[in-house]
Formats: sequence, structure tokens, C-alpha cells
Amino acid sequence: MAEGGRLFVGGTWATPSTEDVIDVVSPHSEEVIATVAAAGPDDVDRAVAAARAAYDEGPWPRLDPKERIDAVRRLADLYGARRRQMAELITAEMGAPISFSRFAQATLPMMVMNGVADLGDAVAWEERRPGQYGADVIVRREPVGVVGAVVPWNMPQFLIAGKLAPALVAGCPVIVKPAPETPLDALLLAELVEELGLPPGVVSVLPGGRAVGELLVGHPGVDKVSFTGSTAVGRQVAAACGASLKRVSLELGGKSAAIVLDDADPEFVAAGVRVAGLMNSGQACVAQTRVLVPSSRYDEFVDALAAMVASVPVGDPSDQVTEVGPMVSRRQQERVRGYIESGLQEGARLAVGGADLPGGVDRGWYVRPTLFVGVDNGMRIAREEIFGPVLSVLAYAGDDEAVRIANDSDYGLSGSVWTADAERGLDVARRVRTGTFGVNQPYSMDPAAPFGGRKASGIGRELGSEGLHSYLELKAISVAPAP
Repeated sequence: MAEGGRLFVGGTWATPSTEDVIDVVSPHSEEVIATVAAAGPDDVDRAVAAARAAYDEGPWPRLDPKERIDAVRRLADLYGARRRQMAELITAEMGAPISFSRFAQATLPMMVMNGVADLGDAVAWEERRPGQYGADVIVRREPVGVVGAVVPWNMPQFLIAGKLAPALVAGCPVIVKPAPETPLDALLLAELVEELGLPPGVVSVLPGGRAVGELLVGHPGVDKVSFTGSTAVGRQVAAACGASLKRVSLELGGKSAAIVLDDADPEFVAAGVRVAGLMNSGQACVAQTRVLVPSSRYDEFVDALAAMVASVPVGDPSDQVTEVGPMVSRRQQERVRGYIESGLQEGARLAVGGADLPGGVDRGWYVRPTLFVGVDNGMRIAREEIFGPVLSVLAYAGDDEAVRIANDSDYGLSGSVWTADAERGLDVARRVRTGTFGVNQPYSMDPAAPFGGRKASGIGRELGSEGLHSYLELKAISVAPAP
């Protein structure tokens, strides 16, 4: 894999403008596993200049859309051949359990690429409509321009694919800014893009920290920013884009609720919450960490949930048995443990877990899977995104109160309902104000469905036809006969 002293700028490997490097540290061993070049301001300028040339003068935006769609399908094929390596890289650099990485971190991105290509086949790139004034109107869908794609570390390839694939199908050059915690998978993707052989300037990959992201977001040569990350940083991105009326889409944080109705089976619920709340070691924006259970069966559900959380295997993320690995960094570990202490200080009770290290762990940035009971929706652990394996159980009386508690949040990203009556579950699903929702399943982030949130969880949608259309501008052309 290309790493060390080079950056992928405009489709070629280039010497960086600075000597700055990123040490990639294993969250399991706390040892440096790789060193890669970090982009600097001049590298951002070079990448934007290459992308601008590709958009303003190059062939990519002007190709028949079918040629771009075919290219994305070929990229998916190249990606599929390297899925095993991709999964192992992501597990090594950010600690995702390998059982999770093999599908969600490495296979799902390939599915996104193929799914977006299929959606591209259905786009009406140009259509003629009868106008109200006697002349026809031609409606064209054209690429929005140069795209800056800023992605976090928790689901790096899935999030890159959700931006890169639709942007390429639309005809947009893309500059990808991966998080400094996870540059290795992005550099492997750059190798695949190089092998694909796109025209010059169409794709760049610039590993770097926050300063690089700020330069990319604020660059006057960038026409659209697609950002995934925290709500706090998302607000800053929105303000920067708003100053120049730059197109922007934001996929931000969440504090989602799993609503358990009074007819649900406790074991079925516990198995579902095991995935919905603890996937990727709890480091997922869609994690459903507020578990709402009926007061009339509170103890039954708590017992099932506590047994489940206590049984989750914690340890080396490269072990197939592991379900909860380390947090991505020491800072994240300390942050999660701080929330556990906050829950205790505010009066919540521990059913399982706590702020101490898991048994048998003497190194690595681990946190014990934790279940709080006696939680009030006003507590910090119920209102703020923890981004770790920490669940809270809240009691409610009646479906209406469950919906009210679920909606009493600054966020509106995901959620689920668990019930023996699917129609009753659908009624609840329609009333919860989130962008995604599951009935008797965690929301699966299906590439065919629009993904995004309401309120502080973001603006716009990715995936589905809606995600593809966010990289297109509409142009109306009126056509009248010559006199």
C-alpha cells in the first residue's frame, strides 16, 4: 500500500508540500503501526486547482453519464477484490471488531458504489416539458462542481463511498479529507482509484487534521461540501459555507431511542439492542443508546438487557469473537469514561459495567460495556452523544409518552421500535421525528434509502436517489421557435 511520503493529488502520487506526518496508532496495542504524509495548505490548493481544471475544462463532467456510471461499477469491482485487506486495515487503525469490519467497514462500501451506479441509470439527465407559455422547457441535471468530502474515523470507507460514488456519477471532481486517525484505508482507496484510471484532477485524497478540513471547506474553488462529523463542527462548517452560499450537506450526531413496546419479547429486544446500541463498539452516529421500556415490564427488560451487556465479548479487535473493541483514541476513552462518572453523579445506577477497564485488559483504549438504569431524560447520559458502549434505560407509561421522550432530544437521526404488532410499530415509527427508523430491526443504512437526520443531526441526505441528486444542479432552458 502506498504510504509514507506521498499524497494522492489529482490522480497522481505527489510529494507533499510539508514534512508533517501522521503517526497511526493502534488503539489496541497503543503502538505506532504506520506513518503517512500529512497534507498542508499548498497541497489543498494543488488539489483544488486540479479539481477545478477537471471540472472547468476536463472531460469528466462532459462524458455521457453511462461512462461515469460504468467507471463507478469498475471501482466497485476493484474494491471487492481488496475487501479483506480493507477490513483488516480499518480494524488495525481504529479498532473496529473484525467481524463488524468485514461487512460494514469493507463490504457495505462496495454495495454503496454498485447501488449508486444503479440509481444513476434511472436519472433523467435531460427531459423536455411542455411550458405554460407555449414554449417547451428543457430541464437538465448538471454536476454541482468541485466537491470537498470530509469524513470521520468511525465508518471511514462507508462514509467516503456515500460521497465519492454519487459525486463521480454526477460528474463532480472530489477531494477526500480523511480523519487523521484513519488515513490508511483512504490511501488504499486512492490506489484503487489510480488503477481505475480516471482523468486528471478527478479524485484527490488528503489526510490531515482539522486545519486541512477548514482550508478545504473554506476554499473558494470548492462548490459543495459534504461533511460527516460532530454537530459542533458541523455548525462551523455550515457557517463557513453559508458565508459564500456554498452548497453543503451535513450528517452529524445522534442520540437515538430504541422504543420497546409492552408486547415485545425481552430476549428479542436484547438481541436487537446488542446491534443497535453497541455496533462498532458504540462508535456509531446511529447508535440507539436510549432504551425506552414500559414501566409495567421494566424489571423484565432490564434483566434481559443486563444479561446481554454482561455477555458481550470485549478484547482484541482482530479476534473474530470480539464484539466490543477499543475506543479509537485515549481521548475518546477518557471522554466515554467521563460520561459514565457523570451518570453516577446525576443519580443513575449501574446495572452492568462502569468506568474501570474491562477484566483481563492491561493496555489499549478500552471501555467496559455499560448499562445504566434509573435514567431520567434530562441527564447528560440521556441527552448528549457519548460515542461509546454505554446504554441507558428509561421508563415510560404508554405509547404516547414513549414517543414524547424519544422526540425530546436535540437530535433526530435514527431509532427503532420493538413490538409483536408491526402495524402498531409503524404507527410509532411515523410519529418519531428522525431521518431513519427501524421496526423490529436497527436501521440498516440500506444504500437504496436516503440517510440523514433532522434537528441537530444534520441537513440533507446521503444514499438513495436523494443523495445522488444532492450532487446535481437543475437548469431550466426555455425553447421557443425562431421567428
